[in-house]
Amino acid sequence: MDENMQLTDLISLEDWVAFEREIHNRFGLDSNVFNTDGIRITSHKAWVNKLCPAIKATDKGQSFICAVAHMNLATVASNTKKAVVEECDAGIAKIVVPIFVGETFLGAVGACGKCLPDGEVESFLVNKITEIDDDTIEALAKDVDTISSETVDELIRFVEQRIGEIVANYSDKV
Repeated sequence: MDENMQLTDLISLEDWVAFEREIHNRFGLDSNVFNTDGIRITSHKAWVNKLCPAIKATDKGQSFICAVAHMNLATVASNTKKAVVEECDAGIAKIVVPIFVGETFLGAVGACGKCLPDGEVESFLVNKITEIDDDTIEALAKDVDTISSETVDELIRFVEQRIGEIVANYSDKV
């Protein structure tokens, strides 16, 4: 396996964007495909609440909430070769599914934007990290929906199946 292999060797950038859109449309989550460095490979963005873009718009929110959550979960997913579901420091569920070709880790599909059934937005932490005032956080958090455990499981099955198909189609060509 080529160690310089990229996600776009599997399918085109446009096909990755279509996959991100399909996840968003089907599950109502913000979805992105990330390379091994944790960098989104597309510019597609489809927010599912008002709080997440406000958090990401701050340097500290992007660096200390979003990026840290993704990198930690992507590392676990890469090491275990399994999907991981955890909350970011804002209290929002983050689902990460690793992408492997053979033993080579190429990146991950991430989806987020809703709280788990027993979760809630962590306004105090969001305020401390981003310095967005409490009233603004509370107002922005009003549209953060909940995602059921069943829907999370369905999303993981869907993404794993699609990644399996993408990898199988690639492997058939080489």
